[in-house]
Amino acid sequence: MKKFMSLAMTGVLVLGMAACGGGNTETDAPAADSAAESTTEAASEASSEAASEASSEAGSEAADAGAAMEGFINVISREDGSGTRSAFVELMGIEQEDENGEKVDMTLPEAQISNSTSAVMTTVSGDVSAIGYISLGSLDDSVKAVSVNGVEPTADNVKSGDYVVSRPFNIITTAETSEVAQDFVNFIMSTEGQAVVAEEGYIPVDGVEAFSGTQPSGDVTVGGSSSVTPVMEKLVEAYAAVNPNANIEVQQSDSTTGVTSTSDGLYDIGMASRALTDDEIALGLTPTVIATDGIAVIVNNENPVSDLTSEQIQSIYTGAIEDWSELN
Repeated sequence: MKKFMSLAMTGVLVLGMAACGGGNTETDAPAADSAAESTTEAASEASSEAASEASSEAGSEAADAGAAMEGFINVISREDGSGTRSAFVELMGIEQEDENGEKVDMTLPEAQISNSTSAVMTTVSGDVSAIGYISLGSLDDSVKAVSVNGVEPTADNVKSGDYVVSRPFNIITTAETSEVAQDFVNFIMSTEGQAVVAEEGYIPVDGVEAFSGTQPSGDVTVGGSSSVTPVMEKLVEAYAAVNPNANIEVQQSDSTTGVTSTSDGLYDIGMASRALTDDEIALGLTPTVIATDGIAVIVNNENPVSDLTSEQIQSIYTGAIEDWSELN
Protein backbone atom coordinates (compact mmCIF):
# COMPACT_ATOMS: atom_id res chain seq x y z
CA MET A 1 0.00 0.00 0.00
CA LYS A 2 2.77 2.45 0.94
CA LYS A 3 4.55 1.59 -2.32
CA PHE A 4 1.36 2.28 -4.29
CA MET A 5 0.86 5.66 -2.63
CA SER A 6 4.46 6.63 -3.34
CA LEU A 7 4.08 5.80 -7.01
CA ALA A 8 0.82 7.75 -7.27
CA MET A 9 2.34 10.89 -5.74
CA THR A 10 5.32 10.61 -8.10
CA GLY A 11 2.95 10.53 -11.06
CA VAL A 12 1.07 13.62 -9.90
CA LEU A 13 4.36 15.47 -9.46
CA VAL A 14 5.53 14.58 -12.97
CA LEU A 15 2.25 15.71 -14.50
CA GLY A 16 2.42 18.98 -12.59
CA MET A 17 5.95 19.69 -13.82
CA ALA A 18 4.93 18.94 -17.38
CA ALA A 19 2.04 21.37 -17.13
CA CYS A 20 4.31 24.13 -15.84
CA GLY A 21 6.80 23.56 -18.63
CA GLY A 22 4.14 23.70 -21.30
CA GLY A 23 4.03 27.51 -21.45
CA ASN A 24 0.18 27.63 -21.56
CA THR A 25 -0.75 31.35 -22.05
CA GLU A 26 -4.20 30.86 -20.57
CA THR A 27 -2.58 29.69 -17.35
CA ASP A 28 0.04 32.50 -17.37
CA ALA A 29 -2.57 35.33 -17.58
CA PRO A 30 -4.31 34.49 -14.33
CA ALA A 31 -0.92 34.18 -12.72
CA ALA A 32 0.00 37.70 -13.88
CA ASP A 33 -3.35 39.00 -12.65
CA SER A 34 -2.75 37.32 -9.34
CA ALA A 35 0.68 38.95 -9.07
CA ALA A 36 -0.76 42.37 -9.90
CA GLU A 37 -3.47 41.89 -7.29
CA SER A 38 -0.83 40.92 -4.75
CA THR A 39 1.17 44.05 -5.59
CA THR A 40 -1.92 46.26 -5.25
CA GLU A 41 -2.84 44.66 -1.95
CA ALA A 42 0.70 45.16 -0.68
CA ALA A 43 0.66 48.83 -1.69
CA SER A 44 -2.75 49.27 -0.06
CA GLU A 45 -1.55 47.63 3.13
CA ALA A 46 1.56 49.85 3.14
CA SER A 47 -0.58 52.96 2.64
CA SER A 48 -2.93 51.85 5.41
CA GLU A 49 -0.03 51.20 7.76
CA ALA A 50 1.46 54.63 6.96
CA ALA A 51 -1.87 56.35 7.66
CA SER A 52 -2.23 54.39 10.88
CA GLU A 53 1.25 55.39 11.97
CA ALA A 54 0.56 59.05 11.12
CA SER A 55 -2.67 58.96 13.10
CA SER A 56 -0.87 57.33 16.00
CA GLU A 57 1.83 59.99 15.92
CA ALA A 58 -0.79 62.75 15.83
CA GLY A 59 -2.54 61.16 18.80
CA SER A 60 0.74 60.92 20.61
CA GLU A 61 1.44 64.59 19.96
CA ALA A 62 -2.00 65.50 21.27
CA ALA A 63 -1.37 63.41 24.34
CA ASP A 64 1.94 65.18 24.81
CA ALA A 65 0.14 68.51 24.60
CA GLY A 66 -2.24 67.39 27.31
CA ALA A 67 0.65 66.19 29.41
CA ALA A 68 2.23 69.65 29.12
CA MET A 69 -0.63 70.91 31.27
CA GLU A 70 1.12 69.24 34.13
CA GLY A 71 4.06 71.59 33.62
CA PHE A 72 5.10 75.18 34.19
CA ILE A 73 2.60 77.93 33.27
CA ASN A 74 4.08 80.47 30.88
CA VAL A 75 2.43 83.74 31.96
CA ILE A 76 2.01 86.33 29.19
CA SER A 77 1.19 89.93 30.14
CA ARG A 78 1.01 93.32 28.47
CA GLU A 79 3.50 96.14 28.91
CA ASP A 80 3.29 98.97 31.45
CA GLY A 81 1.09 101.67 29.97
CA SER A 82 -1.31 99.18 28.39
CA GLY A 83 -4.94 99.99 29.14
CA THR A 84 -5.80 96.31 28.82
CA ARG A 85 -3.23 95.47 31.49
CA SER A 86 -4.41 98.29 33.73
CA ALA A 87 -8.03 97.11 33.57
CA PHE A 88 -7.12 93.42 33.85
CA VAL A 89 -4.95 93.70 36.96
CA GLU A 90 -7.58 95.85 38.66
CA LEU A 91 -10.51 93.56 37.79
CA MET A 92 -8.67 90.35 38.69
CA GLY A 93 -7.28 91.64 41.98
CA ILE A 94 -3.69 91.53 40.73
CA GLU A 95 -3.33 95.19 41.64
CA GLN A 96 -3.00 95.19 45.43
CA GLU A 97 -2.24 97.69 48.16
CA ASP A 98 1.25 97.58 49.64
CA GLU A 99 2.18 98.31 53.28
CA ASN A 100 1.94 102.04 52.57
CA GLY A 101 -1.56 101.77 51.13
CA GLU A 102 -0.33 102.36 47.58
CA LYS A 103 -1.81 100.29 44.74
CA VAL A 104 0.86 98.06 43.20
CA ASP A 105 0.65 95.82 40.13
CA MET A 106 1.70 92.42 41.50
CA THR A 107 2.07 90.73 38.10
CA LEU A 108 4.70 88.00 38.28
CA PRO A 109 8.10 89.59 37.53
CA GLU A 110 9.01 86.60 35.36
CA ALA A 111 5.95 87.09 33.14
CA GLN A 112 6.72 87.38 29.43
CA ILE A 113 5.77 90.87 28.23
CA SER A 114 4.08 91.45 24.85
CA ASN A 115 3.51 94.97 23.59
CA SER A 116 0.30 94.47 21.61
CA THR A 117 -2.86 92.39 21.39
CA SER A 118 -1.61 90.55 18.30
CA ALA A 119 1.72 89.76 19.96
CA VAL A 120 -0.06 88.12 22.90
CA MET A 121 -2.17 86.02 20.53
CA THR A 122 0.85 84.95 18.49
CA THR A 123 2.74 83.88 21.60
CA VAL A 124 -0.15 81.93 23.11
CA SER A 125 -1.07 80.24 19.82
CA GLY A 126 2.49 78.89 19.58
CA ASP A 127 2.92 77.74 23.19
CA VAL A 128 0.67 75.08 24.71
CA SER A 129 1.74 76.05 28.24
CA ALA A 130 0.97 79.78 27.86
CA ILE A 131 -1.84 81.93 29.20
CA GLY A 132 -2.59 85.53 28.25
CA TYR A 133 -5.35 88.14 28.00
CA ILE A 134 -6.59 90.23 25.08
CA SER A 135 -9.43 92.42 23.87
CA LEU A 136 -12.51 90.24 23.36
CA GLY A 137 -13.23 92.04 20.09
CA SER A 138 -9.88 90.84 18.70
CA LEU A 139 -10.43 87.17 19.57
CA ASP A 140 -10.14 84.66 16.71
CA ASP A 141 -9.77 80.89 16.37
CA SER A 142 -5.97 80.94 16.64
CA VAL A 143 -6.39 80.76 20.44
CA LYS A 144 -9.03 79.60 22.93
CA ALA A 145 -10.85 81.90 25.36
CA VAL A 146 -11.71 80.31 28.70
CA SER A 147 -14.81 81.03 30.75
CA VAL A 148 -14.31 83.07 33.92
CA ASN A 149 -16.30 81.98 36.96
CA GLY A 150 -18.34 79.75 34.66
CA VAL A 151 -19.37 82.56 32.28
CA GLU A 152 -18.31 82.54 28.62
CA PRO A 153 -16.69 85.73 27.26
CA THR A 154 -19.29 86.90 24.74
CA ALA A 155 -20.60 90.33 23.79
CA ASP A 156 -24.04 89.43 25.16
CA ASN A 157 -22.58 88.36 28.51
CA VAL A 158 -20.54 91.55 28.69
CA LYS A 159 -23.62 93.66 27.95
CA SER A 160 -25.71 91.83 30.55
CA GLY A 161 -22.99 92.23 33.17
CA ASP A 162 -22.64 88.46 33.68
CA TYR A 163 -19.09 88.52 32.32
CA VAL A 164 -17.33 90.87 34.71
CA VAL A 165 -13.95 91.18 32.97
CA SER A 166 -14.77 94.22 30.85
CA ARG A 167 -13.71 97.85 30.43
CA PRO A 168 -14.59 100.95 28.37
CA PHE A 169 -12.98 102.01 25.12
CA ASN A 170 -12.35 105.76 25.30
CA ILE A 171 -11.36 108.40 22.80
CA ILE A 172 -9.64 111.48 24.22
CA THR A 173 -9.89 115.04 23.00
CA THR A 174 -8.98 118.54 24.16
CA ALA A 175 -10.65 121.94 23.93
CA GLU A 176 -8.54 122.65 20.82
CA THR A 177 -10.07 119.86 18.74
CA SER A 178 -10.13 120.82 15.05
CA GLU A 179 -13.30 120.97 12.96
CA VAL A 180 -12.46 117.82 11.01
CA ALA A 181 -11.44 115.93 14.13
CA GLN A 182 -14.71 116.89 15.83
CA ASP A 183 -16.66 115.81 12.76
CA PHE A 184 -15.00 112.40 12.96
CA VAL A 185 -15.86 112.17 16.68
CA ASN A 186 -19.46 113.01 15.80
CA PHE A 187 -19.44 110.18 13.26
CA ILE A 188 -18.10 107.69 15.82
CA MET A 189 -20.89 108.66 18.22
CA SER A 190 -23.61 108.40 15.58
CA THR A 191 -25.95 105.58 14.59
CA GLU A 192 -23.65 104.79 11.66
CA GLY A 193 -20.48 104.82 13.76
CA GLN A 194 -21.95 102.65 16.51
CA ALA A 195 -23.17 100.18 13.89
CA VAL A 196 -19.49 99.68 12.98
CA VAL A 197 -18.68 99.15 16.67
CA ALA A 198 -21.37 96.46 16.94
CA GLU A 199 -20.29 94.77 13.69
CA GLU A 200 -16.79 94.39 15.08
CA GLY A 201 -18.06 92.53 18.14
CA TYR A 202 -18.01 95.31 20.76
CA ILE A 203 -20.86 96.68 22.87
CA PRO A 204 -22.11 99.93 21.26
CA VAL A 205 -23.27 103.07 23.04
CA ASP A 206 -27.03 103.56 23.38
CA GLY A 207 -29.00 106.69 22.57
CA VAL A 208 -27.11 107.84 19.47
CA GLU A 209 -28.54 109.66 16.44
CA ALA A 210 -27.98 109.61 12.69
CA PHE A 211 -24.83 111.34 11.44
CA SER A 212 -25.13 114.74 9.77
CA GLY A 213 -21.61 115.83 8.88
CA THR A 214 -20.33 118.85 6.99
CA GLN A 215 -17.48 117.11 5.13
CA PRO A 216 -14.67 119.36 6.45
CA SER A 217 -11.17 118.80 5.09
CA GLY A 218 -7.90 118.36 6.91
CA ASP A 219 -5.55 115.91 8.59
CA VAL A 220 -6.27 114.04 11.81
CA THR A 221 -3.88 111.88 13.83
CA VAL A 222 -5.45 109.28 16.10
CA GLY A 223 -3.17 107.30 18.41
CA GLY A 224 -2.98 105.08 21.47
CA SER A 225 -4.29 101.70 22.63
CA SER A 226 -3.57 98.64 20.50
CA SER A 227 -6.88 97.18 21.70
CA VAL A 228 -8.89 100.13 20.35
CA THR A 229 -6.88 100.30 17.11
CA PRO A 230 -8.75 97.53 15.17
CA VAL A 231 -12.20 99.07 15.62
CA MET A 232 -10.79 102.58 15.08
CA GLU A 233 -9.38 101.52 11.72
CA LYS A 234 -12.84 100.27 10.72
CA LEU A 235 -14.39 103.54 11.85
CA VAL A 236 -11.87 105.49 9.74
CA GLU A 237 -12.79 103.39 6.69
CA ALA A 238 -16.51 104.01 7.23
CA TYR A 239 -15.98 107.76 7.78
CA ALA A 240 -13.96 108.04 4.57
CA ALA A 241 -17.04 106.91 2.66
CA VAL A 242 -19.05 109.89 3.95
CA ASN A 243 -16.20 112.42 4.06
CA PRO A 244 -13.50 111.85 1.44
CA ASN A 245 -12.02 115.26 2.26
CA ALA A 246 -10.53 114.08 5.56
CA ASN A 247 -7.15 112.36 5.88
CA ILE A 248 -7.04 110.33 9.09
CA GLU A 249 -3.95 108.43 10.27
CA VAL A 250 -4.12 105.83 13.07
CA GLN A 251 -0.98 105.24 15.13
CA GLN A 252 -0.89 102.21 17.43
CA SER A 253 0.89 102.44 20.79
CA ASP A 254 -0.74 102.05 24.22
CA SER A 255 -3.34 103.80 26.36
CA THR A 256 -0.92 105.86 28.41
CA THR A 257 0.81 107.12 25.27
CA GLY A 258 -2.62 107.92 23.84
CA VAL A 259 -3.36 110.07 26.88
CA THR A 260 -0.02 111.87 27.15
CA SER A 261 0.41 112.44 23.42
CA THR A 262 -3.04 113.97 23.16
CA SER A 263 -2.23 116.23 26.10
CA ASP A 264 1.03 117.21 24.40
CA GLY A 265 -0.69 117.96 21.12
CA LEU A 266 0.91 115.10 19.18
CA TYR A 267 -2.41 113.32 18.69
CA ASP A 268 -5.65 115.06 17.71
CA ILE A 269 -7.59 112.16 19.20
CA GLY A 270 -6.23 109.68 21.71
CA MET A 271 -7.32 106.08 22.32
CA ALA A 272 -7.44 104.37 25.72
CA SER A 273 -8.79 100.94 26.60
CA ARG A 274 -9.43 101.99 30.19
CA ALA A 275 -11.00 104.79 32.17
CA LEU A 276 -8.90 107.93 32.61
CA THR A 277 -7.59 108.83 36.03
CA ASP A 278 -8.52 112.05 37.83
CA ASP A 279 -4.99 113.34 37.26
CA GLU A 280 -5.29 112.73 33.51
CA ILE A 281 -8.64 114.50 33.29
CA ALA A 282 -7.10 117.40 35.23
CA LEU A 283 -4.78 117.91 32.25
CA GLY A 284 -7.74 119.28 30.34
CA LEU A 285 -8.57 116.01 28.57
CA THR A 286 -12.12 114.89 27.76
CA PRO A 287 -12.73 111.13 27.58
CA THR A 288 -15.67 109.79 25.56
CA VAL A 289 -16.73 106.15 25.80
CA ILE A 290 -17.20 104.78 22.28
CA ALA A 291 -17.69 101.10 23.19
CA THR A 292 -17.49 98.51 25.95
CA ASP A 293 -15.16 95.56 25.48
CA GLY A 294 -14.55 92.36 27.37
CA ILE A 295 -11.09 91.11 28.24
CA ALA A 296 -10.69 87.48 27.16
CA VAL A 297 -8.35 85.18 29.08
CA ILE A 298 -6.78 82.97 26.43
CA VAL A 299 -4.87 79.69 26.25
CA ASN A 300 -3.50 77.53 23.47
CA ASN A 301 -6.07 75.55 21.46
CA GLU A 302 -4.49 72.29 22.65
CA ASN A 303 -4.91 73.26 26.30
CA PRO A 304 -7.80 71.29 27.87
CA VAL A 305 -8.52 74.02 30.46
CA SER A 306 -11.86 75.67 29.65
CA ASP A 307 -12.86 77.53 32.82
CA LEU A 308 -10.97 79.47 35.49
CA THR A 309 -12.12 81.35 38.55
CA SER A 310 -11.07 84.93 39.25
CA GLU A 311 -9.05 83.62 42.19
CA GLN A 312 -7.17 81.13 40.00
CA ILE A 313 -6.35 83.83 37.44
CA GLN A 314 -5.12 86.11 40.19
CA SER A 315 -2.96 83.32 41.63
CA ILE A 316 -1.47 82.51 38.21
CA TYR A 317 -0.57 86.12 37.50
CA THR A 318 0.91 86.77 40.94
CA GLY A 319 2.92 83.52 40.92
CA ALA A 320 1.00 81.71 43.67
CA ILE A 321 0.09 79.03 41.10
CA GLU A 322 3.00 78.08 38.85
CA ASP A 323 2.01 74.68 37.44
CA TRP A 324 -1.08 73.64 35.48
CA SER A 325 -1.47 70.60 37.72
CA GLU A 326 -2.26 72.91 40.65
CA LEU A 327 -5.58 73.77 38.99
CA ASN A 328 -6.83 70.18 39.27
